[in-house]
Amino acid sequence: MLPENQALALDHARQAYPRESCGLLVIRKGREVYWPCRNLGVGTDQFVIHPEDYAKADEQGQIVAVVHSHPGLPPEPSQADRVACEASGLPWYIVSVPSDAWASVEPSGYVAPLVGREWSHGVLDCYALVRDWFRAERGVELPNFVRFDDWWKRGENLYLENFAQAGFFPVDADELKVGDCFLMQVASPVPNHAAVYLGDGLILHHLQGRLSSRDVYGGYWQKVTTHILRHGHDHSSR
Repeated sequence: MLPENQALALDHARQAYPRESCGLLVIRKGREVYWPCRNLGVGTDQFVIHPEDYAKADEQGQIVAVVHSHPGLPPEPSQADRVACEASGLPWYIVSVPSDAWASVEPSGYVAPLVGREWSHGVLDCYALVRDWFRAERGVELPNFVRFDDWWKRGENLYLENFAQAGFFPVDADELKVGDCFLMQVASPVPNHAAVYLGDGLILHHLQGRLSSRDVYGGYWQKVTTHILRHGHDHSSR
């Protein structure tokens, strides 16, 4: 990153503090330009680039990097940063404020572990874990849906509205197979949590604010289960 763009990005990060700032590096008329973007993320530790800002930057020239800040934290990329960097296919630059330290990360094939991954809504959350399990264990690429934190409190019902589109159909509890998914209602008016059945009474899931984990399916988790779903790739199960 050119020094002048580094200075602009740092100034942007200071203005956004204590929220994360985000921006893009664009090659415009042969020159690298820093393009500040609005952050649609909820809270102080998340950024989501406004799609209008991304589109405007893309109209100006070639987008070559993503820039964002870590308010009050070191600039080292988190698991969510690495995953999102891979998805973007672009280098990422991270600045820590107020320390003004920098770090960068580039796509390298990183995949977050299924167990012990950090929480970041929309990047590393319960649905991301379901998607990654199906990719790793079944070779199935589930669709990704844009989702903001606390969507279930704002009148959205993402799981029930999208599970058929993602290739799932309901099954009975007495027909459980490895790979079945449980939809759960955790302190919510609608199902807002998902888990994958691993067999032997175990589930794999990622609860908000915790590391992803294997847990025994029973007690509380069974009580809050609202739907049991199976993916249509297993046609023999119909």
